[in-house]
Amino acid sequence: MVTVTHPRPQALAAPFAPLRHLGPNWYAAVMGTAIVANAGAGLPFRVPGLSAVWVLSLTMLTVLVAARAAHWRHHRDQARAHLMDPGVAPFYGCMSMAFLAVGIGTLTVGKDVIGEGAAVPLAWVLYGVGTATGLVVAVGIPYLMVVRHQVAPGTASPVWLLPVVAPMVSATLGALLVPHLPAGQPREAMLLASYAMFGMSLLAVLVLLPLVFARLVHLGPLPLVLTPALFLVLGPLGQSTTAVNKLADVAPGAIDTTYAGGLSAFAVVYGVPVMGFALMWLALATAMVVRAARSGMPFAMTWWAFTFPVGTCVTGAEGLAHHTGLDAFTWLACGLYALLAAAWLVAGAHTVRGLVSGRLLAAPR
Repeated sequence: MVTVTHPRPQALAAPFAPLRHLGPNWYAAVMGTAIVANAGAGLPFRVPGLSAVWVLSLTMLTVLVAARAAHWRHHRDQARAHLMDPGVAPFYGCMSMAFLAVGIGTLTVGKDVIGEGAAVPLAWVLYGVGTATGLVVAVGIPYLMVVRHQVAPGTASPVWLLPVVAPMVSATLGALLVPHLPAGQPREAMLLASYAMFGMSLLAVLVLLPLVFARLVHLGPLPLVLTPALFLVLGPLGQSTTAVNKLADVAPGAIDTTYAGGLSAFAVVYGVPVMGFALMWLALATAMVVRAARSGMPFAMTWWAFTFPVGTCVTGAEGLAHHTGLDAFTWLACGLYALLAAAWLVAGAHTVRGLVSGRLLAAPR
């Protein structure tokens, strides 16, 4: 008689042991990489290597989706623990935005790599997945925070903004997809749906942002490792400015000319004051980061907050430059892009080093 020995569950999971602490915050690296290509495509000069950066972002997204699926398959207890942790669960918003950011790059940069015939269907797939998950997360994470999470008073964090910003990124990609729909009702429906997602995201941010600032004023600076998260506030500011400008670009071919003219004016009337506030917050957040750096701020995945939020301000400034004709906005976009590129190189180098050493995938202390 032959005895068949079945491998123990521990043996089956052993190859996936390094993934146990792989959280949804890793999608921020995909977002930060994709925005380098997306923002660079709108500058008045050619930035070399953008196609390679887009390919890298798509590859990172593919690998990370597979790794996160394995994480849920082999470390379901830890995955559920992440979902029940009020400090980790909001990062599920990054998952949606990673799909959408790569989708935007597919239409602006990727079409030169794979051709428009392949880029448009791929962008639709990324839009569908990103928007569906984003809407679920925008409702689901606040629901968990209210009914399941144990959130102590005074613990509001800029990370709380992540779940509700995702629909704003959907509004931006939706604008780019409007011209690829049949004229008439389909285009108008996509345009207005994008404005609806812009509105739901904006109003949710206006509810949460006062809580974040109140926490800073009443309890002082964030812990050193979380200080870079202050840059997350720039995300909804820059992305909303980008969204209204992209939507204004496609409005004339999607809606009555009376409304199209108003939407073009709204892009400037809304975008200029918001960009002004974004620059004020950038100065405040930078001062707080400099203070934290002097106190020994260590590298963590929170450093990716220096990338995507700043990139949205680049695309917002590019949109305002297009609609106002002011060179000042073009120079602002160029200056912010230099900051974005430097932040991406630093965060990327530290991340690769942390992966090779295994420190970033180790159990959190």
